[in-house]
Amino acid sequence: MATAYSLGEIAGLVQGAVEGDPTLRVLGVLPFDAAGPEYITCAASAAFLNRFEQTRAGAVIVGRAARCTGKPLVRVDNPKLAFAKVIALFHPPARPFLGIHPKACTGEGFSCGTDPSIGPGVVIGSHVTVGDRVTLYPNVVLGDNVTLGDDVCVYPNVSILERCRIGNRVTIHASTVIGSDGFGFAPDGEHYHKIPQTGIVQIEDDVEIGAGNTIDRAAFGKTWIRRGVKTDNLVHVAHNVEVGEDTVLVAQVGIAGSVTIGRHAILAGQAGIAEHLSIGDFAIVGPQAGLAKSVAGGQVVSGSPAIDHKLWLRAARVFAMLPQMLKRLSVLEDRLARLEEAKQNGNGSGYPQDS
Repeated sequence: MATAYSLGEIAGLVQGAVEGDPTLRVLGVLPFDAAGPEYITCAASAAFLNRFEQTRAGAVIVGRAARCTGKPLVRVDNPKLAFAKVIALFHPPARPFLGIHPKACTGEGFSCGTDPSIGPGVVIGSHVTVGDRVTLYPNVVLGDNVTLGDDVCVYPNVSILERCRIGNRVTIHASTVIGSDGFGFAPDGEHYHKIPQTGIVQIEDDVEIGAGNTIDRAAFGKTWIRRGVKTDNLVHVAHNVEVGEDTVLVAQVGIAGSVTIGRHAILAGQAGIAEHLSIGDFAIVGPQAGLAKSVAGGQVVSGSPAIDHKLWLRAARVFAMLPQMLKRLSVLEDRLARLEEAKQNGNGSGYPQDS
């Protein structure tokens, strides 16, 4: 049976203020248009606040200054953040298995913290250390000498290869590979010789890695995903890349080797970053941008090759007009050719005559 919480308890969780009955209990959380009288919802934007009276929810999370009445409210500074916390309250993460499943395989020297959840088919190499409350879903592979911190959750079919280090409160979604070899080959005539990739991947605390990511180990040293980074699905991070704190990498971003990205940057979907570039703090690289030169902190770039976003908007407008401009140019070229022909024939036809 679902656990009910009072508005007072919810307000305490989100540092909010109750407007109405703090003892009112709600059974769960639902979207604005789906919530019924026993549920709490959120009206964070003007689109929902403008039709506030239409929701059937028993209580609503709103901003401190929101002009709405007629229902019990929880007023907060950041409604969207508060809503996320309330969702997590009603939907805590499930743990598939308590303890170490008998069909998990652990190598020698395995060190495990308290309260593990290690499912069937998990393979753990030698001298691996995992912290407290670690969850490993079925078919996870941890290579030799891997280290995981506390409260790490690794979803099915993830491989974390030898010597890689994962911090605390990290989530890694299904089918991601951490520590695959960097793409390094030395040309040898018509052939290529593999350059050994001797480094590691280090992922710091509070990082979430999406499904199907590939994060390559460094040639030397480390590929470094710093605290609070969030990646979407199908992101590729090459060898020796450093991704700064709280940076977001959206779906299908591809980052070539030895790129340095500052903190709180955003790389939008399908952006491609050439090797050895730097991207500054709070920079934004637009969707499908092809970055061929470094980007300063706070700069916004778009297009391929990427240029300043405002300039790209102007260029994109011109690009859409090119067929019409080409047609007009053809007409002008034809008129100019006829004028030149008239001049050569000596009749001018409106063209200035030589004295």
